[in-house]
Amino acid sequence: MLNYLIIFLISMVPLIELRGAIPYAVGMQCNMILAYIVAILGNMLPVPFIYLFARKVLLWGKDKRFVGKFFTFCLEKGEKGGRKLQQKAGRGLFVALLLFVGIPLPGTGAWTGTLAASILDMDFKSTVLAVMLGVILAGIIMGLASMGVFGAIGAIFAPH
Repeated sequence: MLNYLIIFLISMVPLIELRGAIPYAVGMQCNMILAYIVAILGNMLPVPFIYLFARKVLLWGKDKRFVGKFFTFCLEKGEKGGRKLQQKAGRGLFVALLLFVGIPLPGTGAWTGTLAASILDMDFKSTVLAVMLGVILAGIIMGLASMGVFGAIGAIFAPH
């Protein structure tokens, strides 16, 4: 039971998120279906709060003494992610956000995607749905990668 709580908590941590929780679950030999569900729930829990409050808090704190540099960094990261999404997506912002969150690369998870969507004024329902589908996709990719499926496929097709 403790491992599932750890999976849940790891999934909530910015930058690590589900991408770190799934390999942990594999390493701890957890039930992967249960671990996957717990990781998705943990990764999704902060999303509404990020969407509704993060931009306001970051704008408020960007000129404060102790947190200003960090808050400015977060705002710039969200704005940069938002611009990147907008450039690539045009009118397909929903799919772009889903893929931005779903393809597990550094800095492209639910936290950054949600912040970018809120900065772009994407509507709440579309943001949550796109991020959730992206988290599900990232979970599948990380699960397969962590269990060695990609390595096995590479070994099959690698030239000998």
